[in-house]
Amino acid sequence: MSRFAIILAIQTRASLIAYYLTLTIMITTEQIKELRDQTGISVMQCKKALEEAEGDSAKALVILRKKSGELALKKSDRTFGAGIVQAYVHSTGRVASMVELVCETDFVSGNEEFKALARDIAMHVTASNPKFLNKDEITEEIINTAKEVFMKEVADKPKEMQEKILDAKLATYFGEMVLMNQSFIKNPELTIEALVLAAGQKFGEKIAIARFTRFAVLEK
Repeated sequence: MSRFAIILAIQTRASLIAYYLTLTIMITTEQIKELRDQTGISVMQCKKALEEAEGDSAKALVILRKKSGELALKKSDRTFGAGIVQAYVHSTGRVASMVELVCETDFVSGNEEFKALARDIAMHVTASNPKFLNKDEITEEIINTAKEVFMKEVADKPKEMQEKILDAKLATYFGEMVLMNQSFIKNPELTIEALVLAAGQKFGEKIAIARFTRFAVLEK
């Protein structure tokens, strides 16, 4: 190897080392903690995402959520073999919920953090009172009934705008009723769907809410 090539290799290596040192300085413990609080994903994965995003927390959040979705897709053909039922009763004793959270193995279902996740979701259900687990549960009959109501609200709008306004109203109306679309009460930056996806990434298994139910005194 020529002297010039050796010098060039040394300079390149030095530049890379300087880059990574700078990158490490850019990423603070506070950034990692904040990202972990937002996503529930491990410290190591949060750190890696921040490194990939060159210290940009907003980009790191997108990277983590993208990876959560990709991992969930890869695990979609796996089967559920374990799970847990957790309940939450409000301090008033007048409203409560139960949630069945499923996973692949007893190893994960017995994990205290997994149990805590199920209980948090039950608490969320108690507070937010969703009507559906996901949008697939909304029947055509239910949609048509809602359309009849909202059509009256858009009747005075220009004809060319009515359908667009109606679709927006329906999306908002049903979005608030679907558990997976709701913002998690303990962290509004996360939807329940994102919370479950992050848990799947954290535990390394396919995780899903199988079903839920909510009870309130004198409520049918």
